[in-house]
Parts: sequence; C-alpha cells; structure tokens
Amino acid sequence: MTRAWTHWGTSQHFTALRLPTHDAGTRLVGSTLGRAVRGGRFVLDPFDAYQAGLVTNPNVVVAGSIGAGKSTLVKMMVDRALGRGRRVVVVDPKGEYGALARAHGVRPLVIGRDGWYWPSLLDVRSGHDFVVTLLSSAKGCPLGDDERYALDRVWREMGTPPPRVLAELASRLSPYLGDRVHEGERSLALLLRRFTEGDLANLYDGPRPPVGFEDPLVVLDVSGYWGTELMGVAALSVVAAAQHLAACEDPGYLVLDEAWALLGDDASLRWLQGSWKLSRARGISHILVLHRWSDVAAVGAMGSAARARAQGLLRESETAWLFRQPPDEAAEMATLLALTPRESRCLPDLTRGLALVRYGNARSMVQLTPDARDGTFVDTDVAMRLPGA
Repeated sequence: MTRAWTHWGTSQHFTALRLPTHDAGTRLVGSTLGRAVRGGRFVLDPFDAYQAGLVTNPNVVVAGSIGAGKSTLVKMMVDRALGRGRRVVVVDPKGEYGALARAHGVRPLVIGRDGWYWPSLLDVRSGHDFVVTLLSSAKGCPLGDDERYALDRVWREMGTPPPRVLAELASRLSPYLGDRVHEGERSLALLLRRFTEGDLANLYDGPRPPVGFEDPLVVLDVSGYWGTELMGVAALSVVAAAQHLAACEDPGYLVLDEAWALLGDDASLRWLQGSWKLSRARGISHILVLHRWSDVAAVGAMGSAARARAQGLLRESETAWLFRQPPDEAAEMATLLALTPRESRCLPDLTRGLALVRYGNARSMVQLTPDARDGTFVDTDVAMRLPGA
C-alpha cells in the first residue's frame, strides 16, 4: 500500500487559479453596503480600510454605465459615513442629492443663488494660487505672463487678503478697464469683473454674507451650470469643500459626482491632483464618480500632461467600485487599474447593483443591498415611472 502525496494549497492559490472560494470580505465592522457573491455581508469604509492596512490611501473611484448602481452606492456610503459621525461634502452637478440631504435634515446649497463661498485657505500663498486657478478656469487657459505679473503686483499691494478677495482685486484693477496700453492689467480686470458683476457673480463673491458649512452634510448644487462652459468654474467649489473638511478634526468625504466636468478643466485638474496626494494628511476621502472611462481618455491629447494627471488620479485610488461597462470601455480600465483579463471580461455582464470591488490587493464581487430607508433617497428613476406604477 503506497501513500499518495498531494499538494497543500491555500485560498490564495485557489484565487490565482480562479477556483471558486469563500469570500470573507473586508472583515471590517459597520453598516452593510451589500453582500459578497461568494460570502456574507460586505462592509467597506475607506478610513477603516486604511487603518486596517487594506489600502494605502482613502481615495475611491466609482465607475459604471447609467443605471448600473453608482448613485445608489455613493448615497449609501454617504449615509453610513454620516452615521459614523463623519462630515461629508457633495458636489452635485445634476441636483440628484436633494432627497439624501432632506433625509439628514438639511437642504442643498444652490451655488450662485443661496450665496457665495470663499475657501478658508491655509495661508496667503494658497489664496493666491486659488485665485490663479479660478481665473485660469474662467479664461479657459492659463494666465499669460503679463496677467500673472499684474496679479502678483496687486496681490502684494493688497497685503492681508480681506473677506471679499475678488472684489478687492477688481477694485484695485478697475482703472485699467478702459486702458489699451497695460494689456495684462486690463485683461485681468475684465476677468475679475465677471466674478463681481458678470456671469460668475455670487459664486465666489457677493454683497450678501457668504454661506456656511456648519452642517455635517453639505450638498453643493451646481446644476444651474450643468452642460455650460462655466461648469468647470462652478465645480471649483470643491476647493472650498476640501478646505472645510481639512479643517475638521474627524475624517471627511468629498464626493465629486460626474467628475469628468472637473477632469476636463486643466486648472481644476491641477488642483485636484494636489488634493489627492494630500488625502491622508488632510483626512479626506475623495470619491470620484465617473460615467465612462473614455471620459478620462478624452482629457488632453495622448501623452499630454493633462491626461497623465487624470490617469494618475485613478491609479492613486486604492479602492474602486466597478459597475457594468460596455466592452469597448473595458480595455482602458484594465490598463489603468491593472485588472486581469478575466476581471475586465466580466464587466459588461454585470447586472444592476452588482460590482467588482477592488480594495488594495483584494477583490470582491458585491451585490448592493439597499434597505427600506435607503430606498427613500437612492431612487434616481422616479421620474421614469408611470403614475401608480
């Protein structure tokens, strides 16, 4: 009688061989977001995952086709975060977070209508840099050398920035509005006038007191600028949101829905890249919500710095919730997120609410399980249903 020797294998070997195994999930404690297809309840909070060593940063990417489950997931994540005492700021480009705000006893702040906000920037230099970003975004290209020189000079003359920074700068440069000789000062004065009296008034400056961010949940509704060339400027309210969260003692979420509006604006993208890298130091989890991965590919020309920045945001996000994607989008996703061929092939076949979740080196297939309370604020199809349906 001979003894038959066999190979001792672990679940890691089974996973490498793509053999079905039990999915233990994250083993984190908290409110459930869904159920692992080959396991039990699935809990995933970016900060808890960082503390547990599952990920190296708290940034999150959520991607999927329309109706695949992105909004449901993000609203559930926000609701669970608020239940943990965290602060959340949502930049809402389509006005879809009103029900969630009401469920938590607040109302969305409609940017440009309910008031203006100037970020509580860390120092005078960061205030100068934000003005440069803001003016570059409004102009649609970087400030020229003559404009930068004029701004630097007036900024030094101004000294300590007042509460209404743009109004002060506009006042100091107003004598140049009709000046055809000092072109840098005149161009800058015209840009600033848009923020004080023109099409961008009441976004970052206004005669009324600025709005506050006192509530645990702040929804910045920028839907009035959706689909316009001003969307990138309005969406720079994320800077104000990030500075607010950075000043809080507890970790916070910054949700950037329909993020392509920010990625497509070079000035916004530059700032976002810096904020991304400081996420751990500032205690901010950026949640980047994308409809299509081709939105990232459309940022800048092949090999450009802008596209490299946009792709870098994705690579530097340790957590990704990937919902259904059409086959032609999967190749780019596989490259950016280092997905296996099997993982990229499964994406077109995912059903509604089913996601491939990547957190660090781990993977789980998760079916979202919203409860009755979630149903009061996650439904984005209400307008599509017939009366009585």
